[in-house]
Amino acid sequence: MKNKVYPLYKIPYLPDLRGAIKYVAKKYEDRNAFRIPVRGKGDDVYKTFREFYNDIEQFGSYLMKLGLSGARVAILGENCYNWVVSYFAVTNSANTALPLDRELSPEEHLEMMELCSCKAVICSSSYSDYIDYFKANSKSADIFIVMDDLPAYIDEGKKLIDGGFDAFEKLKIDPDSLAAIVFTSGTTGKSKGVMLSHENIAHDAVSVCRNTCALGRGILVLPLHHTFSITTNVLCELIYGDCIYAVTSLRTVQRDMQKDKTTLLIAVPALVETMHKKILESAESKGSLKKLQTAMKMSDFLLKFGIDLRKKLFKDVKDVFGGELEIIICGGAALSPKVESDFKSWGFNMICGYGITECAPVACVNRNEYQKPGSVGIPVGCNRIRVNDADDNGIGEIQIQGSNVFSGYFGDEEENKKSFTDDDWFRTGDLGYIDKDGFVYITGRIKNLIILSNGKNVSPEELETKLLDEIPYISEVVVFADCDSLMAEIYPNTEKYPDAAERLREAVNEFNRNMPAYKKIKDTIIRTEPFPKTTTMKIKRRKPVK
Repeated sequence: MKNKVYPLYKIPYLPDLRGAIKYVAKKYEDRNAFRIPVRGKGDDVYKTFREFYNDIEQFGSYLMKLGLSGARVAILGENCYNWVVSYFAVTNSANTALPLDRELSPEEHLEMMELCSCKAVICSSSYSDYIDYFKANSKSADIFIVMDDLPAYIDEGKKLIDGGFDAFEKLKIDPDSLAAIVFTSGTTGKSKGVMLSHENIAHDAVSVCRNTCALGRGILVLPLHHTFSITTNVLCELIYGDCIYAVTSLRTVQRDMQKDKTTLLIAVPALVETMHKKILESAESKGSLKKLQTAMKMSDFLLKFGIDLRKKLFKDVKDVFGGELEIIICGGAALSPKVESDFKSWGFNMICGYGITECAPVACVNRNEYQKPGSVGIPVGCNRIRVNDADDNGIGEIQIQGSNVFSGYFGDEEENKKSFTDDDWFRTGDLGYIDKDGFVYITGRIKNLIILSNGKNVSPEELETKLLDEIPYISEVVVFADCDSLMAEIYPNTEKYPDAAERLREAVNEFNRNMPAYKKIKDTIIRTEPFPKTTTMKIKRRKPVK
């Protein structure tokens, strides 16, 4: 890898989601856009880009004939092709999508739906009991569509179009109009409805594609109700003409990647770190861990002289994921520097980025051939990033301004006032710094920052990453303050080390010997079960004590 500045990839400006889908349908037409598994029922089904567009147009026409235009429509279901078609049919018929987190309760869903005056619900049959609950309790929704029956609705839409119904095709989309209201899965606070326009999402996807090229076969693993999934795992891949394998379960990801010979994976750190753990544990169980580590050192040394033997040396590692995986794009939270480094040593192009739902969501990303370890990359072209009120180390709040930045939280003017500066920059609440080359580094969250009585600031995320990298007996950890002392709540790695809990205290003492006094862990709390998490596998933290 040359690792230097080079021109952006050439992708045209796409003003809205309608324009984006029309662009890919025309550019790639007969190329396969989706591969749809048919579990236990024969061969997988493929959808071309033209068929994908037709399905959207026909289902969108059906929705408009029902009187749905300018309405808010909730979407609930597992990851699947029908979910994707539903989303674009809703947004491209001038409605607003309300993607629902399938891990939440029907009561929580209903609260969001009623807040947004939701008119209709598109729901998978897997959640039929939710539909019954919505029908009995919703004051706003009166149209209920079963996602599994989408082929029938698409057929109805085709009949409408064949009969001269052209409302969908003639509809003009205002780029500033609301495309989606996405409720954040906050780790410390209540969820808020992020209002994203067509331009927010479309321009962000284009800007990501201009920074990072990801050609090949992708696999859809991120939950579709998250903007990271729609923008990168779907829209960006479509813009590059990739065929997306629309799998429905994380449990089968490894098997599906082997079947599909996947070349591109877009994932959150929790999934990447699980993959990393399995690779090392597999090598250890075969008695080849030391051999693997030696090969990594030798390979890294040879790379300094332009000699790349990774395909040959780490073929067994690549075979675990189908043998053809080349690029892993990781975002959504901080990735362990060791995990990032190891994947690169094995021959994967690990591309880390940073985003937040309020920015549709990608704000910066490393490039294929211009990267820095530990960094989340350079800003994408549709936004600017600044560090506000930086300390002596250059660390301050990351603030963003650009065409991908949301218009505000739905129905929450008080929160909106707090979220933007007087000169209209979005306050992300994330701490970080920017180096001399424009690369951004994230160091923690302001809300999590621990301020000790001696005036020292401690980022718990920094300590957690270091603890995980240095102590193998830790599976999960949260650092917090208690009476001005640092504590670590730990879920031990008893799966690999049955006596992990007993070894932890001495391991933490050893860790403390190399830390400055104000960063030492005074005591530990041992958990007997994993921490509760959001659907992107972020740990739900206790409120910090200052």
